[in-house]
Amino acid sequence: MASVDVRKVSILGKESIHCGFHLIPYIVQTVIETLPSSTYVLITDTNVGNLHLHAFQVEFDSRKASTPARFLAYVVAPGETSKSREGKAEIEDFLLLNKCTRDTVILALGGGVIGDLVGFVAATFMRGVRFVQIPTTLLAMVDSSVGGKTAIDTPHGKNLIGAFWQPEHIFIDAAFLETLPAREFSNGMAEVIKTAAIWNETEFAALESRAAEIFAAIQTPSVNFAGRTELTRSPAQQLLLSVIAGSIGVKAHIVTIDERETGLRNLVNFGHTIGHAIEAVLTPAMLHGECVSVGMILEAEVARQLGILSQVAVGRLTRCLKAYNLPVSLSDPRIASLPAASLLSVTRLLDIMKVDKKNNGTQKKIVILSRIGATYEQKATSVSDNIIAKTLSEAAKVIPGIPSKSPIRMATPGSKSISNRALLLAALGTGTCRLKNLLHSDDTQVMMNALVELQGAKFDWEDGGETLVVSGGAGALAVPRDGKEIYLGNAGTAARFLTTVCTLVQTQSAGQRTVITGNARMKQRPIGPLVDALRANGSSIDYLEGHGCLPLSIAPAGLKGAHIQLAASVSSQYVSSILLCAPYAAEPVTLELTGGQVISQPYIDMTIAMMKTFGIVVVREKDAHTGKLLDVYRIPKGVYKNPAEYNIESDASSATYPLAIAAITGTTCTITNIGSASLQGDARFAKEVLEPMGCKVVQTETETTVTGPPAGQLRALGLVDMEPMTDAFLTACVLAAVATQPPLEGRSLTGGSRVNTTRIIGIANQRVKECNRIKAMIDELAKFGVETSELDDGLEVYGKPISELKEGVSVHCYDDHRVAMAFSVLGSAIKGTILEEKRCVEKTWPNWWDDLENKIGLEVEGVELPFLHDIASASRPTEDASRASVVLIGMRGSGKTFIGELAASTLGWQFVDADAAFEQKHQTGVREFVQKNGWPAFRNAEIEILRELLSENGSGHVISLGGGIVETPAARDLLKEYTKKGAVVHIIRDIDEVIGYLGEETARPAYGEPIFDVFKRRVPWFAECCSYEFVNYTGVLSASDGLTSDGSKIAPSLLSIRDEVSRFFNHITGQQPNLAPNLKKGNRSYFVCLTYPDITPALTHVQEMTAGVDAIELRVDLLRSPQDFDKLGRYIPSTSYVTDQVVALRHKTNLPLIFTVRTTSQGGQFPDDAEKDAFELFLAAIRLGVEYIDVEISWSENNIRDLISRKGHSQIIASWHDWSGNLHWDGKPVEAKYRLARDYGDIVKIVSKANSLEDNFALHQFVARMQAASDAKPIIAINMGVEGQMSRILNSTFSPVTHPLLPSKAAPGQLSFTQIQTALHLLGQLPAKKFFLFGTPIAHSMSPTLHNTAFEALGLPHKYELLETAAVTEEIKAAITSPDFGGASVTIPFKRDIMPLLDALSPDAEAIGAVNTIVPQQREDGSLLLYGENTDWRGISQSVRRSLPQGIFTPEAALVIGAGGTSRAAIYALWKLGVQTIYLFNRTRASAETLVAAFPEAKIKVVDNLHLTLDDGPAPTVIVSTVPASATSLDQFAEDALYLPPSLFAAPTGGVVVDMAYKPAETPLLSLAANVGKNWRTVKGVEVLLEQGYHQFHLWTGRHCPKNVVAERVWKAYAA
Repeated sequence: MASVDVRKVSILGKESIHCGFHLIPYIVQTVIETLPSSTYVLITDTNVGNLHLHAFQVEFDSRKASTPARFLAYVVAPGETSKSREGKAEIEDFLLLNKCTRDTVILALGGGVIGDLVGFVAATFMRGVRFVQIPTTLLAMVDSSVGGKTAIDTPHGKNLIGAFWQPEHIFIDAAFLETLPAREFSNGMAEVIKTAAIWNETEFAALESRAAEIFAAIQTPSVNFAGRTELTRSPAQQLLLSVIAGSIGVKAHIVTIDERETGLRNLVNFGHTIGHAIEAVLTPAMLHGECVSVGMILEAEVARQLGILSQVAVGRLTRCLKAYNLPVSLSDPRIASLPAASLLSVTRLLDIMKVDKKNNGTQKKIVILSRIGATYEQKATSVSDNIIAKTLSEAAKVIPGIPSKSPIRMATPGSKSISNRALLLAALGTGTCRLKNLLHSDDTQVMMNALVELQGAKFDWEDGGETLVVSGGAGALAVPRDGKEIYLGNAGTAARFLTTVCTLVQTQSAGQRTVITGNARMKQRPIGPLVDALRANGSSIDYLEGHGCLPLSIAPAGLKGAHIQLAASVSSQYVSSILLCAPYAAEPVTLELTGGQVISQPYIDMTIAMMKTFGIVVVREKDAHTGKLLDVYRIPKGVYKNPAEYNIESDASSATYPLAIAAITGTTCTITNIGSASLQGDARFAKEVLEPMGCKVVQTETETTVTGPPAGQLRALGLVDMEPMTDAFLTACVLAAVATQPPLEGRSLTGGSRVNTTRIIGIANQRVKECNRIKAMIDELAKFGVETSELDDGLEVYGKPISELKEGVSVHCYDDHRVAMAFSVLGSAIKGTILEEKRCVEKTWPNWWDDLENKIGLEVEGVELPFLHDIASASRPTEDASRASVVLIGMRGSGKTFIGELAASTLGWQFVDADAAFEQKHQTGVREFVQKNGWPAFRNAEIEILRELLSENGSGHVISLGGGIVETPAARDLLKEYTKKGAVVHIIRDIDEVIGYLGEETARPAYGEPIFDVFKRRVPWFAECCSYEFVNYTGVLSASDGLTSDGSKIAPSLLSIRDEVSRFFNHITGQQPNLAPNLKKGNRSYFVCLTYPDITPALTHVQEMTAGVDAIELRVDLLRSPQDFDKLGRYIPSTSYVTDQVVALRHKTNLPLIFTVRTTSQGGQFPDDAEKDAFELFLAAIRLGVEYIDVEISWSENNIRDLISRKGHSQIIASWHDWSGNLHWDGKPVEAKYRLARDYGDIVKIVSKANSLEDNFALHQFVARMQAASDAKPIIAINMGVEGQMSRILNSTFSPVTHPLLPSKAAPGQLSFTQIQTALHLLGQLPAKKFFLFGTPIAHSMSPTLHNTAFEALGLPHKYELLETAAVTEEIKAAITSPDFGGASVTIPFKRDIMPLLDALSPDAEAIGAVNTIVPQQREDGSLLLYGENTDWRGISQSVRRSLPQGIFTPEAALVIGAGGTSRAAIYALWKLGVQTIYLFNRTRASAETLVAAFPEAKIKVVDNLHLTLDDGPAPTVIVSTVPASATSLDQFAEDALYLPPSLFAAPTGGVVVDMAYKPAETPLLSLAANVGKNWRTVKGVEVLLEQGYHQFHLWTGRHCPKNVVAERVWKAYAA
């Protein structure tokens, strides 16, 4: 054998880990020599086997002469699915089949799946055989192969069944990595970084600084087995082997000490507690290491939140992981773009974390870092759910109060402005500079990454990451390797500085350019003035997308120097960008600033001062006569000389937030490292803003101390010019919002301004920051009830008392760190303030939320924001004669106002709040009234208000009452009396949530007793007074209820609540009862019977199980709480458990529910003698708005009659089940049962047992006889058993069906929906119909795929075909009049031509003036009626509804591009959606004007171009293009194409853009939206086709289209 050099690592006292390159011969020889056996079995997967199996076979064959042993190979399918019980059994069967014995040696060749699976086989086969690990992925080499853990997966989780079984050898052949995809290498590096992070800071530092070298080691394949010996091993190979062996050595050491994972070994699970939970949701789309990478950052943030880990360490860990192309947050595009990402809720992740082998009971264990290279404990640490939830939550809530750390003394993070300048100066300089107090944030990370990409400097860390060592490149810069773009996110400072820096890049080869780009918002932020100045100076810079914004393409060697003119009225960063780079220009630079007032002069002065520190002196010219400073700067040529050390000031802008908290709470705060000597203009904030507002300010050169006045005593500022400190204006705004005292003398405004006015000017540049900050402050302050006025260069804020500000506001932060931190100041005084997008603070103060709690002393909670599901809003209610108002009662904090407003909206009624009516009548708030007059007087006044409301608003209103209305008998009597006229609805919410809410709410007086005691007292009264109950389902089902793959246990979103509110209130008021339309005579209807003891695990499959059916039967008698699964004998589910089940089901489907409590004697499991319990459940169902209640007629008549009197708009299915087989359909007893059931019920249900086929014929004749009567009601008549299956096929009313996914059938002989349709066709009861698509050209239409897939899925015998003709010919006329005609789709150019052939049109088709659907209907006389419908508009409407961003419910404005036939449907859809203004663009204005005339009720505004401005009106949030994709272009100079400008997507809220073109998949419009539009969602033409097709299918068949299977098939065909 050739010479081999291996590096051995000891584990458990044996040097059994051998590391090297090209080891296959060495592996085979070592195994044969040290592990003698009669049989060697190599197990691998197909991927690895194709690469390496032959080499092993050759080596074993070459040694046949020296050993008689057999060599067998077994290959499994790649991927996690093989790591299962079945996969293990297949391998074991192979071993047994080949007569393998206990001396067998098994070799596991592959990644972690192979190692885990084969290791477990070895551990159990013949009670344990020897095995060898030969990992082929980096992840397996450094993690799963080391330590003896083996396992398989189960449906309940990963690695839950396994054993500790140590391999005899582990061979690490690093040459295998040369064939490993780069992503898989990064995947493994996550574990390498993890190991260094917990154990060895030196190793971690090497990983930080040598990422490029380590990547290079696998990207250059070795030849001639280079690396097998030390002599042939390259430096890159040496480095790679060192990294791998070092990581393995740490794990081997830990395993040796703690083999069975009782303590220390838990440390290697750093990042895994949260990472595994993420992986459980995202697998297989995201790899293990990628999920662990995110988990490491989140767990590091948990440690930071606990005050154990510094932000420096978190920043280092983040940078290191990013360097290896690993994701570090759930917002990473690789994760956020996945459909499953929407399921990554806090609740779901915490639920998954419960099933973790590290846990002790319910306590979750997390490895807590104390610093890089060390952990807080030598084991995993117990961490509470609320701490984990706070880290995982996307939003935060500051709990108001007095900061417990007052007097506060703290330092803020390093200045972002100074950090970015220092990084750039040191990188461009010569020599080494140590930067102290550098800001560890997104912005500085972006700058560092960019300078590394430009090969301009080298960065290393000292002092545990507290000091950054910059080795300057003296201005030597290069175009990024492989043409890589420099991505800057939303880092405006970096974008502006680097624009000029990129002109300094040296030319290496012709045609090379540097591209800098950013996120959607960065692509909107202006950079035009800087580019103009550089272009005028000779630089070659191109805009790649929108004019005046990133991305830019910049040519090297482009800064000529000499005289440069720059417009500096927008951003001082333009000026600093040129100043910083000017010394490296070809000629000395004279920089002249033009365009009027220079913005933010202090930042320019900061830049000049820092340049001087680095050895370049800038001279600002003066007027020779007046001595006035001019806006002209002279910069000499030179090279920066790096100082040995540079200490970065704390960030003065960030310091405004803790100082402002002191101001608003009346406490004291001292900020160190910022004082009067600061370079930063924002350091003046304390003296020039806070002091005039009434604060005591003491400022030295290096410190600033602020003591606020008593809470509520802040003064308005009057006029304040914040031009020197523009970033601090947001902090001033939130203080001004609560500043009610008059300004200091001399600061008051004239001209009749209010005394509480703060006028902030000099901040116009804040409109082009991370967001339009002025508008953001105006919009978000308005949510609190604070009035403002916008000025040209600022705004006015009118202060209000804190007690008058609205509580519970959710602040949208616009992904802007300054917005988030400013409003957290307001949150310290206003209860319930939620700060969305909490992570945006990572730009400048990543640990702000932790410091708020740990250093300032204000409690911070995590908040999980509702996820908006894509569903349609309910249609408008029908008119009802009574329209009796609905009254809402319930505990304060239960959501009455929220639910009431939604209900009023969906009903088209008015909402009335009793508190508001009370305050209007008495001209005082409730709290003040109680304080002044006492509770008894308030209760009397409250009753009078109730009487007035019921009298004056008794019709067409939703009335919300105070929580204590039920406290007085008189009020209770009024409510009980009202239930005879209208609905009284008890809004129910989990009491713990109510208590949490009331603990923060201040608008109403306190109870004066524990909230839970109040709740217990009132619950019986609420039940006594209400006729209905609506569960405001905001929490989650208990953990034991099981997990679902689609997050169905997550609290429902606002839209799903809106949908349920619509169904519930429309149903109980009778405006639109949610009943099955197919119950009408002549149609067939079905319901599926759910037979689960707990339906929550099945919620993900509800849509699949309900395909084709009209309702869902909930078998209440079969329900059993998971806590009671082990109870035997008699069982009655609790009302609360049943309610939970109903509510959970409601949030997955809008189908009507059938509530069935089947007794034991009638084939169920409910006790026959528990009548009282049964009727309590029935009444609960009615109160919950259940549509159908199955009531056995064997119950007592009085109880049934009472139930009927209370049923409202629900319907009773009166049932009788006879299992004896003695109930004959031609006898008198069955007629008696029918008459009794007909008397009680809206629907009759009689079930017997068939003894023969003839019994089905008798049943059929019975039904015909009963239905012939004038007072007949719908009847469900079924024979049970196999012999009775024909009766199930022939039954037409609510036939019970099963589904393969159900655990059991509800009754013997039950069939599925598909089986019944097949049988009906065979019996001639469901003749095959022909459906067509008319139009031309239609050869590539997706419609046949859509409809034929749906027919097949539901077992329908129909066929959809193409009928392509040049015109509406006789062939089409023959098709639509044929007896087997089922319906047709109509496309261009026949949508109008077909209309003369039809007998009637729908109102929608008439309004649109086009037909795309033909529905054959039967007149009462049996003749054919051809009905024309238009579903195009429904497809558009549904697509828009589904895709609208979270904050938009009724779009204010929309744009339609094109004026053809489809445009008609688009306009109609938008009008039906309630869009107030519809812009219409068409190249031919006359065509557009014709459309305007066609829709006189819609407000349509024809525009002459797509460059919409504020003069046109509000920016559109819906855009629908109806023109061919080929007719549009993103090139404004393209000929014969419509230019689509980025300004189309100017709406700050985002929106939805629909392109009706089918091809290409990514049209220019959709591409533009994806690249430019922030929060814009795109809808492809195929999606609209699907939505309108679903509606067509329902019109033709009366069945809901099986959307999942249809969509999957259509998209597959579309992509083919």
